[in-house]
Amino acid sequence: MEVRRKPLRPGDIKLKTATPASAEGVDGFMELPVVTSPLPDSVRGKRPDWLRVKLPYGETYRNLVETIEANDLHTVCQSARCPNIGECWTSGTATFMILGNVCTRSCGFCAVMTGRPDEGLDWDEPNRVARAAKIMGLKHAVVTSVNRDEREDGGAPIFAETMKRLREEIPGVTIEVLIPDFRGVWDALQIVLDARPEVLNHNMETVPRLYKRVRPQAIYQRSLDVLNKSKEQGLRTKSGIMVGLGETKEEVLKLMDDYVEIGLNVMTIGQYLQPTRMHLPVDEYIHPDMFEWYKEIGESKGIEHVESGPLVRSSYHAERHV
Repeated sequence: MEVRRKPLRPGDIKLKTATPASAEGVDGFMELPVVTSPLPDSVRGKRPDWLRVKLPYGETYRNLVETIEANDLHTVCQSARCPNIGECWTSGTATFMILGNVCTRSCGFCAVMTGRPDEGLDWDEPNRVARAAKIMGLKHAVVTSVNRDEREDGGAPIFAETMKRLREEIPGVTIEVLIPDFRGVWDALQIVLDARPEVLNHNMETVPRLYKRVRPQAIYQRSLDVLNKSKEQGLRTKSGIMVGLGETKEEVLKLMDDYVEIGLNVMTIGQYLQPTRMHLPVDEYIHPDMFEWYKEIGESKGIEHVESGPLVRSSYHAERHV
C-alpha cells in the first residue's frame, strides 16, 4: 500500500530572505551547491553547434522590453534565461511570470531567485499583465509563476484573477497556465481549475530518480496528481521535462507511459542548459536525432503532440498546443 506524504503547509518550510547580490557578480541569485558530474569540465562546458542561438535584437524586441518594464512585470523568459528569448520576443510573444520574481524553492536547474517573497499578493498585477498583453496584440497568452509555498493558497487567486482580466481585455484570447504543484493543497489547485484555462501545464522536469537533485522540494507522484486532477475536470493538459541531467532513455520512456496513463495531451522535451555555475552541471548534450526519436516514440505511445528539440522549452510554440 502506497504511503502518501502529507502536503506541506505554510510554516513547515524554512526560508531565507532573498538578497540582490551573489557570488560571481550575477545579480538576483542565491548561492547553490555545485554538484559534481561524471563528465570532465572540458566536455561539460563545450556546447555543440546545434545549441547556438542568435542574440535578441530588433525594434519588436525593444518594444516588448519597454512594455514589460513599463508595466512592472516579470517574464520567465528573462528570469529563467530562456535560450529562445530572441526568437520569441522578436515575434512579439512572451510568458508572463506572476506572483513576483522570488521563488520559495531551490530547484537545482532554475535561474529564478530563491528566498522569501514580499508578504501578501499584488492584486494589481493581473491588470498590468492584461494591459501589456493587449498592447502586445496577443491572441494566446502564457502565464506562469514562482512557487509561493509560504501561502496556504500558493498564490492561486492571482492566477484566476489574471485569467479573468485577460479575457476582459482581449475577447477571444486563449490562455495557457504553467502552474506549481501548490504542495498538494487541492483547494488551491481548484481555484485555478475553476478559471478554466485552455491549457493546464505543470512540468515534471525530470525522471523520478533525479528528483532529490533536481527538484528537492517536489514529489513526482504529487506532480502527476496535479495533471491527473486537471484532466479529470476536462482540461487540456501539458507537461515537460529536460534531458541531459543524467537520466536514461528507459527512464524517459517510463515517464511517457505515466503521461499516457493520465491522458496527457502535450509533452515538451528540451535540453537542460546550466544557467550559472551555481546550478547543476550538464551531464550530457543530447543529439537532435535523439529528440526526434523521443517525439516519434511519445506520439506512438499515445501522447497527442510531443514538442521535442534541444532548445524546446515549456512555452516554445505554445500557440500550437491549444
